[in-house]
Amino acid sequence: MLGEILPRAAARHGNKTALVTDARTLTYAELDSLSDRVAGALAARGIAPGDRVSLYAQNRWEWIVAYHGILKAGAVVNPINVMLTAKEVRYVLGDCGARAIFCGPDKTAAVLDAARDVPGVEHVVSFGDAPAGAIDFADLVAGPGRRPEVPPPAPTALSTIAYTSGTTGHPKGAMQSHLAVFLNCALTGTMHVRTADDVVVTALPAPHVYGNVVVNSLFMAGGTVVLMERFDPEGALERIARHRATLFEGVPAMYMTMLAHGALGRFDLSSLTRATVGGQTIAEAVMRAWEERSGAPLIELWGMTELAGLGTTHALYAPNVHGSIGVALPGIEVRVAAFEDATRTMPAGEPGELMVRGPIVMQGYYGNDKATTETIEPDGWLHTGDVAAADDTGHFRIVDRRKDMIITAGYNVYPAEIERVLAGHPAVALTAVGPIVDEVKGELARAYVVLRPGAAATEAELIDFCRPHLAAYKLPRSVRFVADLPKTSTGKIMRRELRTLD
Repeated sequence: MLGEILPRAAARHGNKTALVTDARTLTYAELDSLSDRVAGALAARGIAPGDRVSLYAQNRWEWIVAYHGILKAGAVVNPINVMLTAKEVRYVLGDCGARAIFCGPDKTAAVLDAARDVPGVEHVVSFGDAPAGAIDFADLVAGPGRRPEVPPPAPTALSTIAYTSGTTGHPKGAMQSHLAVFLNCALTGTMHVRTADDVVVTALPAPHVYGNVVVNSLFMAGGTVVLMERFDPEGALERIARHRATLFEGVPAMYMTMLAHGALGRFDLSSLTRATVGGQTIAEAVMRAWEERSGAPLIELWGMTELAGLGTTHALYAPNVHGSIGVALPGIEVRVAAFEDATRTMPAGEPGELMVRGPIVMQGYYGNDKATTETIEPDGWLHTGDVAAADDTGHFRIVDRRKDMIITAGYNVYPAEIERVLAGHPAVALTAVGPIVDEVKGELARAYVVLRPGAAATEAELIDFCRPHLAAYKLPRSVRFVADLPKTSTGKIMRRELRTLD
């Protein structure tokens, strides 16, 4: 199924521009042809349907070509977060049983070293000048390799093993079917009304499910993807203006840094017809500021690796309820369950754990039955670990990650609540909240704040700013001013790393 995305798009759109990167621009016909060559080269080297092939690199055109080539060969894609260390990559390769890996030139030496400890890895392909022991990607696609004739996969067949971040113990490999990934891209495209006229600018990492949905949903529609290798605020603004982008898609920190950037006023954003934001909760003040500056609605969404992408979002022509992650994707069930009893659904307005059921739910964690049974109920409901509440119209609001909760003298304090308030202060560019140990109350909330260029604020001023909006026990007890915040490869703020700033 997924291997047909490019052939279908190429048949309809041929010489239309599909992908733009700093290094190369490719049409649909060129993407289809290049990925055919990758598929043929893999088959010639013994990669068979069902074999695992890993991808470990920054955003680049070769990553996109390799991804579709792997699928066309009938193999299973293993996209690896580029921030994983060599030790973590070694674990992932061994755990999923990878037979080959594509990697960036900056990663090749480390991958070759890791592959020596993983007997199953037979081929290392480098996206740059390949050292001894690796295959040069340019050589791989230079030959006349043709797409191999492999049996079309069943919709329920395994397409992807995507590993979670592994913040506790080893990362876990979420198994996603062809149907799950295909449906997620198609339903997202439907909700956001993606068309062949769309041009999206994105710096979301291709290995991440959000980045994957952005790229492949645009390919399904026949639009153009402008893919940044890494996010930087001025570069994103410049590309929106230069390419007359109709869409920008990112995480909250991207919007906050673009709004705080001194060059914001130089760029014409009038071509945007909508933008999307996900990955973490976003302050309504930030949403309003972006919409006022761009003139386009900012659509919030929510998803996770275990769902192959989105679980909820807003339909473009439906009311855009700020502060809400929207409604369930068509055909997907979403509800808020009681913490102590997953079979009991909480009434509207009452917090509980967000749960999801439907064809986008993963098949389980690869080789980890214990984690699978802990996460998926026998009746198919997936535990997300997110605290949420539903309203009477079917919209959901994320309170926070359950595991990020701070317990202060027995009271539950959610960092996202404090972050949403602080983000509304005119001097704040970025903020995150984490716990600090207190001998009396157990934990206290500390805010870490990056100020806008040229702005000033004091600890007392920011705490006082929160008072009208938060109960006394929810107030941050201290503020630490920092130059930047630790982020994941997607740009999400890593709350667990905040303590390193102390």
